[in-house]
Amino acid sequence: MADSVARWRVLAAYAAVYIIWGSTYLAIRVAITTLPPFLMAGVRFTIAGTLLFLWSRRRGAALPSAAEWRGGALIGALLLLFGNGALVWSEQRVASGLAALFVAVVPLWTALLEWLRHSRRPGPRTVAGLVLGLGGVALLAAPGHVAGGAAIDPVGAMALLFGSVAWSLGSVLSRGATLPPSPPMSAGVQMLGGGAGLLLLALVTGEPAALSVGAVSATSLVAFGYLIVFGSLVGFSAFAWLLRVEPATRVATYAYVNPAVAMVLGWAVLGEPLTPRSLVAAAVIVGGVILITNERR
Repeated sequence: MADSVARWRVLAAYAAVYIIWGSTYLAIRVAITTLPPFLMAGVRFTIAGTLLFLWSRRRGAALPSAAEWRGGALIGALLLLFGNGALVWSEQRVASGLAALFVAVVPLWTALLEWLRHSRRPGPRTVAGLVLGLGGVALLAAPGHVAGGAAIDPVGAMALLFGSVAWSLGSVLSRGATLPPSPPMSAGVQMLGGGAGLLLLALVTGEPAALSVGAVSATSLVAFGYLIVFGSLVGFSAFAWLLRVEPATRVATYAYVNPAVAMVLGWAVLGEPLTPRSLVAAAVIVGGVILITNERR
């Protein structure tokens, strides 16, 4: 019975990062229509992190040590400040479905970073997968690719690539980092660390001063609430827990499903185009990710 329950917990956590996180690209796009990106993300993770911290303490979790706070701040910075921060900023310039497709290279970077960390030579499938995945990204970012009626912004594309590398590095390092033993407390500490970094970045870029509260739409607020509850409290907590019990490369396979969910929702809700080039690039990227994951398994 215990094994069955544990298996269902793993499956439920994968469902959360596969499906729910696929929908967060659309929610981010809607939220930042009237909310500044860094401020929105910083408040989102600070609220979610505080709720998880208080809930964990109420259930008896110990206060994090100084080393655990440092570990959580480091992983939170890589995952949320640099990873998610690059994503929310870039969605001002790149359609939500295509942003998810760029982030689909996360398993490629994860495999490469794990190889560098453990000094294991990549096999032929891994090499082929890396070449395929990067080729798919190049196809997306090449001149002439149209998204939402305009060519893809190269700065937005570079920000997405930077964010995907930072997220992959945080995923790999999290398995050896000093973090609270309680998974909810660990997720809360990481969100508080990343949220604090995002709020500081928002202050540096002048977002609070430029925010017009009266101009914030109800739709953006609903999307913001969705990101807190489902994207952070459910999705990120499931992700942080999976990194403890499953290989990082396997956890990164959420990037198989996220682009499909995000592209379909972006097309259905926001009218973002599904171009033949986008679909070909998606097939190339996912094919590369599958090659890498199959070899590592």
